[in-house]
Amino acid sequence: MGNVALEEEVDAVIPAATFHRVQVSDEFQELRKRHRSFVFPVAIAFLLWYFAYVLLAGYAHDFMSIKVFGSVNVGLLLGLAQIVSTFAITTWYVSYAGRRLDPIAAGIRHEIEGPLGVANDTADQKESK
Repeated sequence: MGNVALEEEVDAVIPAATFHRVQVSDEFQELRKRHRSFVFPVAIAFLLWYFAYVLLAGYAHDFMSIKVFGSVNVGLLLGLAQIVSTFAITTWYVSYAGRRLDPIAAGIRHEIEGPLGVANDTADQKESK
């Protein structure tokens, strides 16, 4: 989807020392901290919610079969809530990443690749040949 690095062969090589330097930088450590502070708690909460649903479905048949309205029971509503919560978490993460992660990642990428990026420089070199 518009990523030149994936569409064309890139001849430029970034030295391993550059990646090590970035890994120990304060910016990268902040990026990791922000990513982990979102992903781990949300993943744990979702897994607890998911396993609670599975356990209820397996062992609390009477509770899950309570009719809410018509043919719709608690189990069906909780199952639909699983799907809705998956989309909600995805939307939440995309928003969070756009606000809190992407600006830092873009700065790190700019530092490594330069203003136009290594892939763009390589594409320009191929066109001039």
